[in-house]
Amino acid sequence: MPTDRYSAYLEASILTAEPVELVRILYRGALDAVGDARMCLAAGDIPGRSKAVTKADGIIRELTLSLMPTSAPALARSLRELYDYIGRRLLAAHAEQSDAPLAEVADLLATLAEAWERVELPETSERAQMVAAEA
Repeated sequence: MPTDRYSAYLEASILTAEPVELVRILYRGALDAVGDARMCLAAGDIPGRSKAVTKADGIIRELTLSLMPTSAPALARSLRELYDYIGRRLLAAHAEQSDAPLAEVADLLATLAEAWERVELPETSERAQMVAAEA
C-alpha cells in the first residue's frame, strides 16, 4: 500500500492503464533509471549507480517478457534482440564505470519511447469491441 500521494497516484495509473500506456510508463521508468545511473556515475555514487542500472535492467527484462511474438513475430524478434543489446550495454556501463554505454542506452530508449508516444490508443468503443472479440 503506497504511503505518499505520488506513489498512490502512480499505482492507480498502472492498475488502470491500457497496455500501450503501460509500455510508455515502462520506457519512462527505464529512461529515468538510466538518467539516475548517469548522475550517480558522475557523482561517484557506486551504490546509487548500481541500484539505477539494476532498475533499468529489470524494466528492460519486463519489456522483453511483454513481447507477443504470435501477433507480430518479426517485430517481437527485433525488439527482443534490441532489448538484449540494451541489457548488455547496461552491464558494460556498470562494469566499465563508463558513461558512453549509458548515453547510448538513453538514446535508444528515447527513440523507442518517442515511437510509443505516437501510438494512438483505441477509442473506448473500439476497446470494448476488441475485448468482446477476444472473449
